[in-house]
Amino acid sequence: MADAEPDEATLPTEAGLAESLTHCEDETMIPVLASRRASELPVNEVACLLQAELQYGLTHSEVSRRRAYHGWNEFEISEEEPLWRKYLSQFKDPLILLLLASAVISILMRQFDDAVSITVAIIIVVTVAFVQEYRSEKSLEELGKLVPPECHCVREGHLEHLLARELVPGDTVCLSVGERVPADLRLFEAADLSVDESSLTGETAPCSKSTAPQPAGANGHITSRSNIAFMGTLVRCGKAKGIVIGTGENSEFGEVFKMMQAEEAPKTPLQKSMDLLGKQLSLYSFGIIGVIMLVGWLQGKHLLDMFTIGVSLAVAAIPEGLPIVVTVTLALGVMRMVKKRAIVKKLPIVETLGCCNVICTDKTGTLTKNEMTVTRVFSADGLHAEVTGVGYNGVGEVLLDGEMVHSFSNSSISKIVEAGCICNDSLIRNNTLMGRPTEGALIALAMKMGLEGVQQEYIRREEHPFSSEQKWMAVRSVHRTQQDKLGVYYMKGAYEQVIQFCSSYNSKGLTLPLNGQQRELYQQQKSYMGTAGLRVLAFASGAELGALSFLGLVGMIDPPREGVKEAVGMLISSGVAVKMVTGDSQETAVSIASRLGLYTKGSQSLSGDEVDQMDLLQLSHLVSRIVVFYRASPRHKLKIVKALQHIGAVVAMTGDGVNDAVALKAADIGVAMGQTGTDVCKEAADMILVDDDFQTIMSAIEEGKGIYNNIKNFVRFQLSTSIAALTLISLATLMNFPNPLNAMQILWINIIMDGPPAQSLGWSLWTGT
Repeated sequence: MADAEPDEATLPTEAGLAESLTHCEDETMIPVLASRRASELPVNEVACLLQAELQYGLTHSEVSRRRAYHGWNEFEISEEEPLWRKYLSQFKDPLILLLLASAVISILMRQFDDAVSITVAIIIVVTVAFVQEYRSEKSLEELGKLVPPECHCVREGHLEHLLARELVPGDTVCLSVGERVPADLRLFEAADLSVDESSLTGETAPCSKSTAPQPAGANGHITSRSNIAFMGTLVRCGKAKGIVIGTGENSEFGEVFKMMQAEEAPKTPLQKSMDLLGKQLSLYSFGIIGVIMLVGWLQGKHLLDMFTIGVSLAVAAIPEGLPIVVTVTLALGVMRMVKKRAIVKKLPIVETLGCCNVICTDKTGTLTKNEMTVTRVFSADGLHAEVTGVGYNGVGEVLLDGEMVHSFSNSSISKIVEAGCICNDSLIRNNTLMGRPTEGALIALAMKMGLEGVQQEYIRREEHPFSSEQKWMAVRSVHRTQQDKLGVYYMKGAYEQVIQFCSSYNSKGLTLPLNGQQRELYQQQKSYMGTAGLRVLAFASGAELGALSFLGLVGMIDPPREGVKEAVGMLISSGVAVKMVTGDSQETAVSIASRLGLYTKGSQSLSGDEVDQMDLLQLSHLVSRIVVFYRASPRHKLKIVKALQHIGAVVAMTGDGVNDAVALKAADIGVAMGQTGTDVCKEAADMILVDDDFQTIMSAIEEGKGIYNNIKNFVRFQLSTSIAALTLISLATLMNFPNPLNAMQILWINIIMDGPPAQSLGWSLWTGT
């Protein structure tokens, strides 16, 4: 690899260079560059600001000095709250405080049997609630797993293999295919580098990287920073070198980390309702107890007797069995959800699903499989073929006018597929792609036609590799049976580039001169596929590179998962709004949304930049009308969820990438993909779809509605029992009769005698038995 030399246009201004040199001369200053700022600067200025030597690297003493200042390249997780403190926090519940007051009064009145009974009831309720709500927060810990354990770094002129946590700003890092980027890097060498940033940005396609500075003041979205390799992303193709500009919390992933630290998971509707019920019961109970004690005192009763009656009234007013019955019901719901391939991590979430009225869903990996697939083939002689099947496998067919095309049954279509196989550097093994997604889609297309073996029948003699600048790739290959011949050139790439090398076109095996009418036809087809959200590749072949024969076009997309369209339709018809929130482009997002029936005539879309320009109140007025949010970053997704919650919506958020994690935590229900989801995403979520099937959400909502109705049924039953006991004791006191029930008897009725019947009532109404 050669060093990327900046031209005059990219050199820093005199003022900028003077400022940089000032930084360089200050030996005590160890700056950190934001990725946006670093992307705008030439490499030599970045190295100067970071006081680093690109090829020689840092010295070990300098590394130690910088680590003392910046710390390790990892995320510092704050110490978790001790279990005993979490347990004690359960006693803040108004119902529990009311019972505690009753127990204290019983002790003061030397009614130890009542005090013990009440205390045991409190311990049961608190323990059940603690077990129900306690889930260790691993989301922040899982972010550390995105930092790869090892990397290749240049120090003191030597290439060293070391732990990624040892990196500091100013280090020189070498990248190759299959490696995860260990820190935010400003690239200064790049050869055919392509990085998969889908877990961070939501972009389906790998991002081609270069070394040239970006224009100052350009689009601030991280997808526009083509000279930055971000921590945790995956190198799909090529090699590169870069200088570390941000480690740990100072990286772009660090921004997600800090947002997750600041964000607290909201209380579920059930928890809010139980809190409200506790406060209302406390208020009414104290009011009634005060009135009864006042009446008794006016009747001339002894004060201690009135305390005894007050304790009984307090116990009667509180449905002690309610938390236990709620927990059992939710646990049964969780067990039923597991059978439907959904893992619910927090019990109250099951009931929350029944209240959900908005689903914000990520596109890549959730509605789609995050696997490029050819869906359309257009041959140079005007044939249109549709391609079925999804993913990197041979499942599917190539259909021409409803008839299957196989092998070389149609020469025009087969020539395109053959060129896509020969001009290809990728492999598919066991349905796993090794290489570029676009090339993997071409191999999968060949597998559907039974032509995947073509790749091994040719020997490559010459290669012009793909680059982001030229936007095409060409190889000269010869068939193994004709090794004495010069071979044939095969080319693929952007239509505008490939067509420049063509002087003819293929028509059923014949070579015909390429005229303006044909060029216009191909341009129209290319534009038509592009507006449909397809990525378009053109193909050509011939004996000479400057006089090729145009073969045709292929359109590919990351298509919707099977069954998603039906699930979306059912959700919308049942009154649940579905909104797509993605980091992808507007064309791709709208295309997928249209295929799913989400985006229809009159629907509206909104970009992340437009979300940034609104405050929460403005977005709240608009958010209900928007169907597609595109170019959305983690910050935008969080703001959209907050805006929906601001207008009273119960929001479910689905996702699979790190860019979804903050919104998953903030949403009322975070739903992660079990197979394609990152560890961070799964830990931030409340529910995990084991089979990544969006239809499972439909089943989960049905389950939640059943549980919601179940809980309402036995809450009514329990409250009716409490009201009956409260009325009985109140009337007895007002009529100057002896107290018919003591605290221990009321506790026994509420927990042992009323709990199981309430549970059975709700369950039978739910199941219909």
